[in-house]
Amino acid sequence: MKIKYKSEQRQYKLATTRSKVLCFPTRCFVILPVIVASNKQLADGEPVHTILSHEPDKRLAEACGLARAIDLDIVCQDLINIHAPRPATLFGSGKIKQLLDIILRDRIELVIVDHALSPIQQRNLEKAWCVKVLDRTGLILEIFGRRARTREGCLQVELAHLTFERSRLVRSWTHLERQRGGFGFLGGPGETQIETDRRLLQARINKIEKELAKVTRTRGLHRKSRRDAPYPTVAIVGYTNAGKSTLFNILTNSEVFVQDQVFATLDPTMRALALEGGRTVILSDTVGFISDLPTTLIAAFRATLEEVVVADLILHVRDVHHVETEAQRADVECVLSELNIDIDIPECRIIEVWNKIDLLSPSQLEDIQFKAKYYKVPAYLISACSGNGIPALRLAIAEQLGKDDIELSLALPFHAGRLVNWLYENTRVISLNRSDDGEIKVVVRIAANCLGRLRSQTQSAGLTVKDTQIIPGD
Repeated sequence: MKIKYKSEQRQYKLATTRSKVLCFPTRCFVILPVIVASNKQLADGEPVHTILSHEPDKRLAEACGLARAIDLDIVCQDLINIHAPRPATLFGSGKIKQLLDIILRDRIELVIVDHALSPIQQRNLEKAWCVKVLDRTGLILEIFGRRARTREGCLQVELAHLTFERSRLVRSWTHLERQRGGFGFLGGPGETQIETDRRLLQARINKIEKELAKVTRTRGLHRKSRRDAPYPTVAIVGYTNAGKSTLFNILTNSEVFVQDQVFATLDPTMRALALEGGRTVILSDTVGFISDLPTTLIAAFRATLEEVVVADLILHVRDVHHVETEAQRADVECVLSELNIDIDIPECRIIEVWNKIDLLSPSQLEDIQFKAKYYKVPAYLISACSGNGIPALRLAIAEQLGKDDIELSLALPFHAGRLVNWLYENTRVISLNRSDDGEIKVVVRIAANCLGRLRSQTQSAGLTVKDTQIIPGD
């Protein structure tokens, strides 16, 4: 499409260059395309594909939140209905000209289209508007690039970014051609610049994948050592900004970075958590999920998300105060299904943690409590900020992990005080009685994988374990 207003665009480019020199925040225009059905499509019964699982205004607010996460200055935002998406530009020519007028008027430097754009669509829109254009995937990648701190996180973000950009190399360097040798006057164009870029980019991707393969092996060794310890693992998952890190901190008494923003946590954190009954678990705080999470990110963060796949228990943290909590739940479950975690099986290892109940009104809280009683998976109401409901959640985690525990009835001599102390620290003591002759009768529940440690303790005390009771050794 031919662009008019050349003189205005030159003035606009000069103004945006000056603003960048003065280090002003990037002026941003957030656009949410909503694909709707036309009357003809409805009459003909044609299928209509929409991009939204959330309410349009809420989705637009989320897109603006993503933009603010990288300190963009949102000058304007708009919802645009599209009846016939254009393969070349997504929008129609009239709408593109209308948006160009807004971009020139408000001196916009960056346009964010909260929709998946093809490379051709992105390039044509940048040519039409003379500004940088980012789609939803590109915006999330920018946020991840800002949040990554560890070496592993930086590698994962770079891999996702390079994979995304690989399909967006354009033929803008065809005038730069390398000449190959030949006999006499024979010769011809060799490798063009775009081919060189593709080759170098693929080489970098291969190198990162090899480094991440080492990370995967290292994480596998760490998981094996934790299984040998043996400590069960509990992974915290949920929609971004649902309160996962706040819950992690209050459970483990840690100081993981917490802020009211999307993707505040990117690099996984693990801490030991001592539960009631002497059980110790490894609690893992993971990256938050979001609607339409790019598949390149899921693939790049596969090594990190393996912690969720192999976890003995998954805590799905939900912001029940959010008006779209059900849509967020569906988005999280969609990502879990991509990780081959089936949440519909009866023996599902998921507990839902309904957070931020302190923000609910009394009537809303009563409705949520009634719903939790009949929910498809165990659901517990908490406030990670105030601590309300945390003791019940800790007990629920211990009981869920203790479903396969073994109950032992122990008869100990009076001098086995050290062993009794170990039982209180590492098992759940149900009852303890002392007879007149000094014999100690203890009933405990112990994890099956801890029986070996119990045998070691009893052997050092001169006792043996037989069936469901401990008797003095010969």
